[in-house]
Amino acid sequence: MQIETYGQQMDVTPALRSYVETRFERLGRHFEGDCAIRVQLGLEKPAHKAEATAILAGRTLHADASGADMYAAIDLLVDKLDRLLVKHKEKQVDHRRGEGLAKSNAFD
Repeated sequence: MQIETYGQQMDVTPALRSYVETRFERLGRHFEGDCAIRVQLGLEKPAHKAEATAILAGRTLHADASGADMYAAIDLLVDKLDRLLVKHKEKQVDHRRGEGLAKSNAFD
């Protein structure tokens, strides 16, 4: 998993960069293959804003969050992206299961 962190009209400190990397590590449990995540941090006064785009095989997921401080915004962003990844994974599993049920004529 590759995580690219950059700031919009702000400098990303090493502390923020390491915080983003540690928080986003938990998302690695949802997929086995390669994944690239781009995280954009910025200020929209008075709130702090964080956006992320996850590029999976054949799918792109986007989430954004804002909070009172940058760390709160990053936490909210990770939670939203985690829910999106779970939903994406469930759709893949349901699609595969539904295909098998239709072939076996279980509903006849």
